[in-house]
Amino acid sequence: FFMPQITLTAEIQPEQMGQRLDQTLAELFPEYSRSRLKTWIEAKQVKMNGEIADIPRAKVYGGEQIEISVEVEDENRFEPQNIPLNIVYEDDDVLVVDKEAGMVVHPGFGNWDKTLVNAVAYHFEKNGLKTDLDRVGLVHRIDKDTSGLLVIAKNEYAMSFLAKQFFERKTKRLY
Repeated sequence: FFMPQITLTAEIQPEQMGQRLDQTLAELFPEYSRSRLKTWIEAKQVKMNGEIADIPRAKVYGGEQIEISVEVEDENRFEPQNIPLNIVYEDDDVLVVDKEAGMVVHPGFGNWDKTLVNAVAYHFEKNGLKTDLDRVGLVHRIDKDTSGLLVIAKNEYAMSFLAKQFFERKTKRLY
């Protein structure tokens, strides 16, 4: 299948000084998992100030320019599926669902269907909401075997707002 080339850029913020590179990239690019970002670092696909940065535990200082150039699996190849959702809250901007343990959140290798994303995509489609949000508006994830609430953005504004809240650690997660 198609593997598009993408380039991600960002500037490391002063408040991230002293953090590990992989941790900082996970904050700057929340749509990608920390393990995927670590793989890209180790594969020499991350540049910091124009130089290859291939050590995940390297410390950052703030102000560095980051560029990541990679081919990524087309993560939007999911089909809306009529899977019941336990909707706890919904308005024009967000959807909050209570995910049951055992349900995979996002399609991936070995789990291309029957995921929360498939169910949310169906819910959006059924209610006339057109979305091209990556990961169908997921700002965070929880493991397959974990149950709990997930907040899902229904538009770009909500996605940006929620991502900023998670990045600035203004949203508290309880486990």
